[in-house]
Amino acid sequence: MRVERVRYFLAAIETGSLRAAAARCEVSQPTVGQQIALLEEELDVVLLTRSRHGVRPTAAGQALLGQLRALVTAEEQLRESAMAAGGAYHGTVRIGAVSVTAETIVAPVVGRLRKQHAGLRFSVREGGSAEVERAVLDGELDFAVVTVPISAAASGLHRVPLVSAPMGIYARADHPLAGREHLSWRDLETWPIVTMRKGTTLWEFLHRNVSSPDIVVEAMSARTLKVMVAESAGLGILAQFRTSSDIPDLVWIPLRDADPVQICLTHRQNTQPSRAAHIVRQLIRAKADELAAAPGR
Repeated sequence: MRVERVRYFLAAIETGSLRAAAARCEVSQPTVGQQIALLEEELDVVLLTRSRHGVRPTAAGQALLGQLRALVTAEEQLRESAMAAGGAYHGTVRIGAVSVTAETIVAPVVGRLRKQHAGLRFSVREGGSAEVERAVLDGELDFAVVTVPISAAASGLHRVPLVSAPMGIYARADHPLAGREHLSWRDLETWPIVTMRKGTTLWEFLHRNVSSPDIVVEAMSARTLKVMVAESAGLGILAQFRTSSDIPDLVWIPLRDADPVQICLTHRQNTQPSRAAHIVRQLIRAKADELAAAPGR
């Protein structure tokens, strides 16, 4: 049995559709469908029911989920051990990130690998999503973990969705809007705004939805944005991610008419990553899955 076929099946179950599973696994939708069909043939059991609403496991597929997940986990552990024994964890992995992904996703993965593999080094470049994606395309970075810009990915780049978070506003607890259950983009037209700098996804969203925002501060990081809000500079626009930079006496208010902020992993198409970069990418995706499953994130 090819474990990759099991991965496609699990991705289909977790995402609810073959199209989403194909995007996660970085292959075409027909490939996912064909490989799951071959897995069903190998096991001599129907695993999925398909409809115009998506896919879901059959009773047999549900019964096998635990064992199939254990199979994938065992293969990942074996691959990781083999890479470490073969000296894969040496050299430098070059990662691009925006400030919030550098702290919530990249840093925990770097810390874990550094404890286990002393020979591995990292270069982490922080910047706006568009900026670091250009660096990936130019070959300066192995991959990037960014918030998805409004524009489509440049030719030659592939984006893999990781996790999303609702967008909202940080305000001081004593701000007149702090007691609101939610806000709208229109509410921001009459208040001073603290936002991330030009070239970031949040800057794009703000200017797309508010015609003439009163921007008083353009920040370089999520922490700086929160500090500015805490010092009464204005309302801060930011997605809801729990980070070590959380500051007391701030409240987060959801924007009811804002789309969620999508975090993705961006890499060059048709290029083979180094063995070390490959395993780091896998761990990045696993960390994003942890964030997606965390209660109250």
